[in-house]
Amino acid sequence: MGGDHGPPVTVGGVREYLKRHGGEGVRFLLHGDEKALAAEVKKAGVGEVCEIRATDKVIAMDEKPAQAMRRGKGSSMWNAVETVKTGEAAGVVSAGNTGAMAISKLLLRMSAKGLERPAIVASWPTLNGITAVLDVGANITSDAEQLVDFAIMGEAFHAAVHGSTNPSIGILNVGSEDMKGHEDVREAATILRDNPFGLNYHGFVEGDDIAKGTVDVVVTDGFTGNIALKTAEGTARFISTLMKEALTSSMQAKAGALLALPALRQMRARIDPGAINGGPLLGLNGIVVKSHGGADAKGYGNAIRVTVDLARSDYTAKVGANLKRLDAVLHSTPSEPVETVS
Repeated sequence: MGGDHGPPVTVGGVREYLKRHGGEGVRFLLHGDEKALAAEVKKAGVGEVCEIRATDKVIAMDEKPAQAMRRGKGSSMWNAVETVKTGEAAGVVSAGNTGAMAISKLLLRMSAKGLERPAIVASWPTLNGITAVLDVGANITSDAEQLVDFAIMGEAFHAAVHGSTNPSIGILNVGSEDMKGHEDVREAATILRDNPFGLNYHGFVEGDDIAKGTVDVVVTDGFTGNIALKTAEGTARFISTLMKEALTSSMQAKAGALLALPALRQMRARIDPGAINGGPLLGLNGIVVKSHGGADAKGYGNAIRVTVDLARSDYTAKVGANLKRLDAVLHSTPSEPVETVS
């Protein structure tokens, strides 16, 4: 029921997912207003794979997190997350209130001992493919150990969703030199560089390295990551608008645009936010994926695809194994050997 458009996009997203990926082994539980959902299911022709779970209680897009938590029980978002908790669903997708997704942490809890905070990961189009950036909004600040947690989760996510082998990891900083940045990023870099996680740690990266695709996973706190994400999205829209204006400014420009149309479509597809829509809330004892509130049906379908890929992967087991290694490294004494990973 969430997002800027509600059921037409969420149910339309189911149709788009099925069109592109097929429906083998996948079914959908749709939580919300029964009448509105039934109308969209009929329109989209997806009734065979959908079951409606009716509730008239919905968390508004502008509700504050504390308010959403107080009155969330029985809402469409609460009920959807609860199906993941009980094991009835493998994952949940929502375009709703980001703050209200704190319900997910309340119901599902963190996935491993010592893991303090979840992180939202964004899949970022770059010159070298896709880079996973986290956190992009779940936390304002993060200490060194939390940044290392994000590196572990981001590495497993990139392998599960984007099919990489041994993904490279960088920490976002104001420079690439070891002495740059505040104490937390320097301490996180030391842990990743000097301890045996078996992770492919590259070093510090700067803002322009994200679009270059210098590394597969970029780690940062949620305040910095969210600003970087919104800046990139705004820049993409700015460039698209300028190109459209330039290519329609005269008959000669329009003729040139017609000749370049295949290349322009290819470029638009690479920078289309909908093509990489779907930011999982990593670190929870269950799969929760946040869609952009303004996503269209095709974009929402991609968020569903991310959820299915995570559910079918060994992401959870891989994160758990690496977090155990981190705990051993951080809390071992000099007399206690730490198991290394080849």
